[in-house]
Amino acid sequence: MMELLEQTVAAVRPLDEAAMREAEARVRNLTMPDWALGRLCDLAVQLSGISGIVPAPIARRVIVVMAGDHGVVAEGVARHKQEVTQQMVANMTNGGAGVNVLGRMNGATVLLADLGIAARDESLVTGGKLLDYSVGKGTANLAKGPAMSREDAVRSLENGIRIAGSLAGDYDVFGTGEMGIGNTTPATAIAACLLKTSPDALTGPGAGLTPEAVHHKIGVIKTALAVNQPDPNDAIDVLAKVGGYEIGGIAGLILGAAAARKPVLVDGFISTAGAMLARVLCPETVNYAILAHGSAEPGHYVMCDWLGQKPLLDLGMRLGEGTGVAMGLNIIEASHRMLTEMATFDSAGVDARHPGA
Repeated sequence: MMELLEQTVAAVRPLDEAAMREAEARVRNLTMPDWALGRLCDLAVQLSGISGIVPAPIARRVIVVMAGDHGVVAEGVARHKQEVTQQMVANMTNGGAGVNVLGRMNGATVLLADLGIAARDESLVTGGKLLDYSVGKGTANLAKGPAMSREDAVRSLENGIRIAGSLAGDYDVFGTGEMGIGNTTPATAIAACLLKTSPDALTGPGAGLTPEAVHHKIGVIKTALAVNQPDPNDAIDVLAKVGGYEIGGIAGLILGAAAARKPVLVDGFISTAGAMLARVLCPETVNYAILAHGSAEPGHYVMCDWLGQKPLLDLGMRLGEGTGVAMGLNIIEASHRMLTEMATFDSAGVDARHPGA
């Protein structure tokens, strides 16, 4: 038990400093004032450090949408019924969801993985449209007790690692996505625990709750934290007591990507909760996980600050699915093109001492 998780955490290494120095030297020789393209410059250096290659490869892109259901929907914390999880998974497999549309725009493959759908369409699995990494048929009601056993928490993490490992040879850039009715509730509970703060300021409307329903949701999260008493120093305990199977899968995907020296773009609120768990398990993952966008959920930027990161984009989005990742790929592409296509002072015959340089 936990052997794969422990091996993966041990395999995560610091970024390649030699590659970062090489990338930085090239950026500083491009025909522009020093570091004039800001975060595009930062990304070029970071991506090179992640892969150990200058320029870092980014052409092959995959967004992995982890799906799972949540027993806590019985508490009335979600606007939609649990069946919508499977309905939306089917929509995604048919290419009709937001993540599919935006992913196509950026040449990203979108893959769907079942980490814990309560009632899935088996034909999607047999037809090869849905990857089967199911840990269980939805979590238990975290307001009444632990969402899952510690063993199942480890399984969800290790299944995320397995997914990353199965894809590492075929893709250069990973992205996280999720689908699970009610999953802002466990994500908020995870965040409140790790931030050691009240869920009041972190809790948002999710998929469109009224202010009154948000107030009720806050009460449910407070109850869950009081009933379960998750240990913020133990990511597995937090995941087991107030998490979700797909959130564990996301954390595992981040760990697996980092071990394989692949950058992983992290989507919004729910995915960031997974990134927080990954950081507790392996602090070095913060250098491999790039926050794609700032969610409109009220607690997201507090979570980003805890991770020591600023999202690439802020578009007021709160759809999830991996849509923020799909948009963030535009920024990754821009950074890559800057590094590979922009002329240097030497190649362009421009005097680097010129006042405009």
